[in-house]
Amino acid sequence: MTASAGSGLCPPGWTGIVVLGGAALVTVPEAGLVGPVRRALTGCLGEDGVDLARLAERLEVREVLGPATLAYLDADEFVPCHVGVDVERLAVGDRDVSGLVAGVDERDADESGLEEVGSGVWVVREGGDVVAAAGYRTWSGVAAHLSVLTAGEFRGRGLGRVVASAAVADALGEGLLPQWRARPEASRRVARALGFRELGSQVSLRVER
Repeated sequence: MTASAGSGLCPPGWTGIVVLGGAALVTVPEAGLVGPVRRALTGCLGEDGVDLARLAERLEVREVLGPATLAYLDADEFVPCHVGVDVERLAVGDRDVSGLVAGVDERDADESGLEEVGSGVWVVREGGDVVAAAGYRTWSGVAAHLSVLTAGEFRGRGLGRVVASAAVADALGEGLLPQWRARPEASRRVARALGFRELGSQVSLRVER
């Protein structure tokens, strides 16, 4: 466990918990929370993640984000998706990508994290408009954290899987380990279809001292 006000595991000022294979990585926003959170987590961690109900009996938890599953794949597990649609690569910050983000629910936009990617952005268009997009952020020079977003009226057509496949292929080509974080079952299905295996979970907590 470490104190880090700028941790990338969770929003600023929150406590972030990642569980992989029964091991946990925990960050708290200030040193004064290290002891209370460590004591509260004793007996609350398992291979599937955090027992939030039990934890809430020991800590004053104001808000919870998650839990979300964490899934990974390597090159041998990757199942590329090609469904006969054109995929285009755009630069980060392209206005057409920004238009897609602006046109969806704010919660969906935040969940996707598409505006935070550092790679290119792979997109599918419909009538000139970007209706699905994917990219990734590089974490610690090792993992490629995927971000995928599809316009609401175009979901269920496999477009998210197509653009995600292009982003995953690029990440693998760069020698990175693709990582997929998801809460909705629909997003988890897309990840599984591409060959991702769920190996852990992530949750963020806003804790009062």
